[in-house]
Amino acid sequence: MGAYLARPAEPGDHPGVLVGFELFGLTSYVRDVADRVAAEGYVAIAPDFYHRAAPGTELDSTEEGRQRGFTLLETVTREGALADLEAARKALTDHGATGKAGMIGLSFGGHLAYFAATRLDLAAVAVFYGGWLTTTDIPLGRPEPTVTLTGDITGRVLYLVGDADHAVPAEHHREIGSRLAEAGVRHEVVVYPDTPHGFFCHVRDTYREGPADDAWRRTRELFATELR
Repeated sequence: MGAYLARPAEPGDHPGVLVGFELFGLTSYVRDVADRVAAEGYVAIAPDFYHRAAPGTELDSTEEGRQRGFTLLETVTREGALADLEAARKALTDHGATGKAGMIGLSFGGHLAYFAATRLDLAAVAVFYGGWLTTTDIPLGRPEPTVTLTGDITGRVLYLVGDADHAVPAEHHREIGSRLAEAGVRHEVVVYPDTPHGFFCHVRDTYREGPADDAWRRTRELFATELR
């Protein structure tokens, strides 16, 4: 499995952070997010979760790219994703990460991050508008919706979403928040007014500077508190 690795400029011991990509694959935007994480003092690795079907995929954010992405999502099974997440977690250690680890996930990668929190020993996960968590619409959410695994989460969860998100309607993020509360998971669900899906992506017209800056601040604080 290929992956993008980003290291802090400063020498010394650094915690590790996994980065989960959007349906468009391991694009320059996702690599930029990994670089931003590394600049905060973490060893960051963004795995290529499409490596079994179409390694090295980088799709444009066009309708054609979106449809191809949806096709590739169907190739990412829960079993395969777990194997990839476990391998990437080990790779963090192999590449010098020490101590605790976390994950940041974007859209489909947010779903991956939530799932990872239920199966790996992650101290913190930042889920940016992770979709399909309450349904069985994609293989990653089968045989039961990923949100039903919430009781297995041991770390802290930050869930970030806009109230105008077409992929994560209000009833979905309300259910996610309820599941986290019922399971006693330390968490925060942040809903941004008048904000669409993909608000963190600065290379698309869905970008919203205010919510994006706030979400990044919260993510930085989450990792600084829980990983160090």
